[in-house]
Amino acid sequence: MRPNLKQALQEQIITGDGAMGTYLYQLGFPIGVSYEEFNLTKPEVIKDVHRKYYEAGARLIETNTFSANRENLSKYGLEQEVSAINRAGVALARQAAGTDAYVVGAVGPVRGGKRKSLTREQIEADLVEQLEALLEENVDGILLETFYELEEILLALQWIRRASQIPVICQFATEGGGVTKDGVPLQEAFVKLKEAGADVVGFNCHSGPMGILRALDKLRPIEGLPFSVFPNAGLPGLVDGQFTYTATPQYLADTALRFADRGARIIGGCCGTTPDHIAAIAQALDGYRLGRNQDGALETEGTGARPEAVGLKVEAKPAADRLNPSVSAGEPGGTEPTIVDLVRERHTIIVELDPPRGLSIDKFMEGAAALAEAGVDSITMADNSLAMTRMSNLSTGYLVKEKLGIRPLVHIACRDRNSIGMQSHLMGLHAMGMDHILCLTGDPAKFGDLPGSSSVYDLNSFGLIRMAKQLNEGIAYSGKALKHKSNFVIGAAFDPNVKYIERAVARMEKKIEAGADYFMTQPVYEPEMIERLYEATKHIRVPIFIGIMPLVSGRNAEFLHNEVPGIRISDEVRQRMKGLEREEGRREGVEIAKELIDTALKYFKGFYFMTPMLYYEMTAELTRYVWSKTNRSHPLVPASKIN
Repeated sequence: MRPNLKQALQEQIITGDGAMGTYLYQLGFPIGVSYEEFNLTKPEVIKDVHRKYYEAGARLIETNTFSANRENLSKYGLEQEVSAINRAGVALARQAAGTDAYVVGAVGPVRGGKRKSLTREQIEADLVEQLEALLEENVDGILLETFYELEEILLALQWIRRASQIPVICQFATEGGGVTKDGVPLQEAFVKLKEAGADVVGFNCHSGPMGILRALDKLRPIEGLPFSVFPNAGLPGLVDGQFTYTATPQYLADTALRFADRGARIIGGCCGTTPDHIAAIAQALDGYRLGRNQDGALETEGTGARPEAVGLKVEAKPAADRLNPSVSAGEPGGTEPTIVDLVRERHTIIVELDPPRGLSIDKFMEGAAALAEAGVDSITMADNSLAMTRMSNLSTGYLVKEKLGIRPLVHIACRDRNSIGMQSHLMGLHAMGMDHILCLTGDPAKFGDLPGSSSVYDLNSFGLIRMAKQLNEGIAYSGKALKHKSNFVIGAAFDPNVKYIERAVARMEKKIEAGADYFMTQPVYEPEMIERLYEATKHIRVPIFIGIMPLVSGRNAEFLHNEVPGIRISDEVRQRMKGLEREEGRREGVEIAKELIDTALKYFKGFYFMTPMLYYEMTAELTRYVWSKTNRSHPLVPASKIN
């Protein structure tokens, strides 16, 4: 006789299933419909997905009911179908799965990460209505998944415990941080869930394996409380108008073993995972002996004070000691050469330094000063990249310009501003003399740290380029004539890490037609890619800044390769980085970057160094390396400072 779910978790690791919504999307069903309604209108489709996951090796099957609560179904006029959709969801999962599998009722949050004007009573009523239908269909357990707030998940858990002793799995969405959205430390939140009757706690969605591993590494084991993990297949990317995920089945299998070593009892997949991913996980876990590394010890790399990075120590000096006094950086209408002028004459270096995620700018400004000392031509700042909230790059750019005398180059994403706000933002940049920009479409808000936020996208990168170019002509986006003209030097992004580089070059040419003055590429990690990029773009007369981001560890290399869209790292480089961490990893990462620089110097004059995790010493060292290899002193750096 099959043990109940709670008993089974004491004896074995159970492979969970994978994504439903993103898998249906991959199968060709459009976004903007209720996939939960398919329980009633397309039952064979849902049953087939469940069957594929079961045949792949999943033995914990989630019902297709994640968003089947009154609040979410009302968007589609289905608020009267809550009970029917949930009951049908259980029946379909039962029909598809074998008797050796557990069927759990999937319940998502009512708020969904959004600050909706819903009362506590409304939220509880919606949760209870859904839970009652699932319990009446005799599911083997309840999976409360992708919750952002402790308050909301507790409402559901506490009601279940008043109604039943059924096993309950409680999972938060996390991007690797240490607190819930309502400000409760995760360690404290898990303790409260245990006290309220949770049988399993864990994480799903929002992060790939590395993000969840980082979250776990910050936690202490809680006796008698196993955990579950359902990571995404990395971060989503937009390719030819379709959302795609990059993590391979083998990568999910490898990380599944790391989760098992940390004591996970349920391991499955969330957004972007498919039956192939689950089959790989099940195969990897087949024969895994429970009890291996179960002493509760956790690796804690990266959770304490930041170790000293590779590179020379730099003492920040007053701006007056670094700047050429004849240059008035970034002044509208001034005579200072633009970044495009510079790169046509000599090697030129742009370094990216991310604005802080908190309220302190000390470390950021320290890094900016070190980069200034190294002789960078510009410091560039992302605009909430990956939809993760950071300090405004308008503010940090202005501080870099005014306090350090370094040219700021700010990224502008179309995600967060409508057309009115975008033109206003550009006008403000012009007024502050910040005339170098990079125009980007931007990552969707739903994949960031505030997934309830709206993505605007009044414009895409092409439209933003045209808007900035139009301001340069003294014409507002509305067509109204302005009294003055702006002086924007307009950059655009280019991704060489694609299957068909000819298509990417054709897109580049369209951006040039729209008004792009220069390009900055995604990071490359193979000398052959640099050569391929040169051959594909040598007819382009617009400057290209080749992107190089030094690796910091073996785990960092695997994360970038498997979870971040637009980045591919060769097997050779990943093997070189394998097992390297902390200072040793950063040192090897710098050496690999220098080898890439040696190749790039043969073909390109523009360099775009991306500072990883605020390890600015690494990109400062790479900057000095370029100056040493080109046998020249940067105009703002004394010759004695060149390595």
